[in-house]
Amino acid sequence: MAPPPTLQELIEIVRQDSSSDQPLDQLVAAAAAAAQLEETTDALLGHFVDRCRRDGRSWTEISAALGVTKQAVHKRFASALAAHIVAATPSPTFERFTDRARHVAADARQAAIDCGAGSVGPEHLLLALFSEPAGVAARALAAMDVSKETVAAAIRVRGETAAGDATAGDGTADDSAGGSGPAFSGSAKQVLRDALTVALEFGHNYIGTEHLLLGLYRNADSAATRILLEAGAPEATARAHVSDMLRGFGQGK
Repeated sequence: MAPPPTLQELIEIVRQDSSSDQPLDQLVAAAAAAAQLEETTDALLGHFVDRCRRDGRSWTEISAALGVTKQAVHKRFASALAAHIVAATPSPTFERFTDRARHVAADARQAAIDCGAGSVGPEHLLLALFSEPAGVAARALAAMDVSKETVAAAIRVRGETAAGDATAGDGTADDSAGGSGPAFSGSAKQVLRDALTVALEFGHNYIGTEHLLLGLYRNADSAATRILLEAGAPEATARAHVSDMLRGFGQGK
C-alpha cells in the first residue's frame, strides 16, 4: 500500500492551495484540508465497519479491533454508515423500521392529505408520531407536554400545509411505507435518513419512533423543528427522555 502523505507534503499542499502567503489565509486552507481528510478517513473506515456488520461481526468485535469503546464507534461512524447505506438505497425504504415506525410513515401521508398538502413534510411526520401513543416518541412528546392538538394548531397557523414543502420530492409515492398517497418531500426523506443516523448512534439495528423523533431535529430550518422548539421541547430534553425510556424498557418500539 502506498504510504499516506507526510506532514511536510501536506504543508506544501496547503501553501499551494492558500489564497496568499498570509498565515491566517494558510490556516483557513489547512482547516479545509484537515476537514476533507477527516471526512475521507471516516468514510473509509465506515465502509469497512459496514462490511464487518454485514459479515455478522458484533459492535464489540469492531470496537475491539479499532481499540475504542462501542459508544465511540457508534458516535464516530453513524453518519458515515448512514451515508453509505443511503447511497446504496437512494429511495426511501422501510426495511429497518419497526411496525410502529412503519405505521407512523403511513399515517404521515394521511396527515398530509388531511392538511391539504401536496407532499409529506417533516411536520406531517411529527403529527403522525401521535398515531402510536404507546411508542417511545409519543411518550417522550407527552413527557414534554407536547400534544397532537398543539402540533396540528401550529401547522395550521404557519400555513405550512397550504404551501406544501419547498423541497418537494420526486413526485412518486413509495408504497413500502404502507399504501399509496402523497410523495415524501425532500426534507421528509432527509428525516428518514437522519433517523437511520440516530439509530446507528444508539447502536440499534432498527429504526423506531424514537429515532424518527430525534431525526426531526437534524434540520433546524424545518417546520417540525420550529414547532417542537416553540412548544418548549428542545432536542436535548427529547433525547434525555428517549434515553431514559430505552434504559427502562430495554428496546424502543
